[in-house]
Amino acid sequence: MRTIVAIAITALALAGAAGATGPPQSQFQIRSLDGSGNNIRHPDWGQTFTQYLRVASANYADGVSQPVSGPSARYISNRIFNDEGQNLFSENGTTQWAWTWGQFLDHAFGLRDETPAENLPIPFDKTDPLEEFQNDVGSIDFARTPAAPGTGTSRRNPRQQINTVSSYIDAFSVYGGTNARLEWLRTGPVDGNMANNGATLMLTPDGYLPRADARGNAATAPPMDLMGALVGTPSRAVESGDVRANENIALTGVHTLFAREHNRIVGLLPSSLSNEQKFQIARRVVGAEEQYITYNEFLPAMGVRLPQYRGYDPNMSASLSTEFATTGYRIHSAVHGEFDIDVPAGTYSASLLTTFRSEGIDVQTAANGDTELTVPLTLAFGNPDLLQQIGEGPLLAGLASEREYKNDEQIDNSMRSVLFQIPKPGSTQPCATPVIDPNCFTDVSDLGAIDVQRGRDHGISYYNDLRRAYGLPPMRSFTEITGESSDQLPQGLTINSPSILDFVKLFDDKGNVIPLGSDTAQEDAVVGIRRSTLASRLKAIYGDVNKVDAFVGMVSEKHVPGTEFGPLQLAMWTKQFAALRDGDRFFYANDPVLAQIEHDYGVTYKVTLSQLIKLDTGVQLQPDAFKLASDQPTVHDVALQGHRRTVQPRAYGRP
Repeated sequence: MRTIVAIAITALALAGAAGATGPPQSQFQIRSLDGSGNNIRHPDWGQTFTQYLRVASANYADGVSQPVSGPSARYISNRIFNDEGQNLFSENGTTQWAWTWGQFLDHAFGLRDETPAENLPIPFDKTDPLEEFQNDVGSIDFARTPAAPGTGTSRRNPRQQINTVSSYIDAFSVYGGTNARLEWLRTGPVDGNMANNGATLMLTPDGYLPRADARGNAATAPPMDLMGALVGTPSRAVESGDVRANENIALTGVHTLFAREHNRIVGLLPSSLSNEQKFQIARRVVGAEEQYITYNEFLPAMGVRLPQYRGYDPNMSASLSTEFATTGYRIHSAVHGEFDIDVPAGTYSASLLTTFRSEGIDVQTAANGDTELTVPLTLAFGNPDLLQQIGEGPLLAGLASEREYKNDEQIDNSMRSVLFQIPKPGSTQPCATPVIDPNCFTDVSDLGAIDVQRGRDHGISYYNDLRRAYGLPPMRSFTEITGESSDQLPQGLTINSPSILDFVKLFDDKGNVIPLGSDTAQEDAVVGIRRSTLASRLKAIYGDVNKVDAFVGMVSEKHVPGTEFGPLQLAMWTKQFAALRDGDRFFYANDPVLAQIEHDYGVTYKVTLSQLIKLDTGVQLQPDAFKLASDQPTVHDVALQGHRRTVQPRAYGRP
């Protein structure tokens, strides 16, 4: 399937602006919406609805399409991913902006075909001694990804999968991949004629994304994925370029930020330009901003160091690999189980605070009089109303104020057990503060188990085979994977003993012991020692180190110092993000149009995330939003000289 945008290969002259020299017409080729034509020799590289690449050989039981067998994914999850409600945080002071930005990027360059194919439900064993949840359905729903057309016919032609979005970092999630979606999102009529669209994106008067009923009939709005309460109220869903914009309020907040940024840029351009010229200039800059923040802040914060950029390489495909999309880019354990919001007293009305409490949000008054909210992640799923109640500014500030969870094998129960679920009727609040109450939920949806099952579905190689494919030596033992000294379970205990998951010691990032059960244990712990080693549980589950699922082995690795990753995941990120940079003809460091836009109109893409947030919400953050303020030097080199930011936590209201 090819979705070619009408303006994909047209040129836009800027020379018509009064007093502007403008780049030559032939130099301002507009990015297509669907990624086509980026590589002139291979115009379908990175295009929507093309196959993921493979780095390693496909791993199917029959060599063709049937998933390999292995321990039940929920069984693995209960013994490996279960965090028992104990928070462990990034050892590098990386904030919640890391997982938030990571998800926003993921939604810009990766989305498998979600059309349900063969059913492959994940078994749920209510008699499992380590099972704490109930599941009235009896299994965890899982459907295979459809095979790419023409694949899965033989060992020489194994089953492959389709990426339905562009593989480039091009602000796809802001603008979408088709003219039809973009026309709806832009101001102006929806009549099939892009020429009469406005230059701006639709926003509400107070600067939030439009709802599905913004143009009247919600049924005619672009389709969006619905989850949580939105399933029953689809007209309340916000509309954006990517169908997943409603997944959680942090993600919705980033979509909102970039829609505001687009409109801010449009407002800086001279009226002598046409609406289409202003729109395309703003789109070009927004895409470059997303790249600039990714390569200059996000990746360094995660510890990813790429080879020096040597310019565009037309022989490099930027298409995502299925290994990266299915396994390597999944950092679900880093997703925080709650959002902490700190605002000046009086920011919220008394009635709104009462509403917050009734919804399960913890509301406290700090010693200095500030209002503090603790918002469980479960309330953030499919809840754009909550973003507007909290406010764009306070939410984005909150993401920069606390560490993200450690990117390890432990996953919060808000995703490991009740993903997108809403409490059953009659549940007593709170159901998710400070930890998930299993009695509030009747269904189980386990993202960690789904990660394992999806790897088998997509034919991802076993862990050691994947290490070989990325140039790493195979691990010879389970202790070599985890960096621990023993792979033996404690005497008298088995893999089915619940006490094997007990935490026996906690440490902060300075190596100090933290008392178990203390408030500090839930706020500062970065290392947790359990009654059994991770290596012993892996050995008891798999037996053979060469049969470990790639996702499980990857997240079990000891971190490379100074990074958020073990060696395999770090290698996967390094390879893919280098390809996304080097294989993009429009990458910001290779795009002369951006310099011309800055010269002619004073609009630059060289902004940090903190600067962007300041420009579009008024919130003033630490210079690097991806790192805690306490971990940053007094003087910080930012991309734009003269725009240094200092932490002023009270410098915002509710925009």
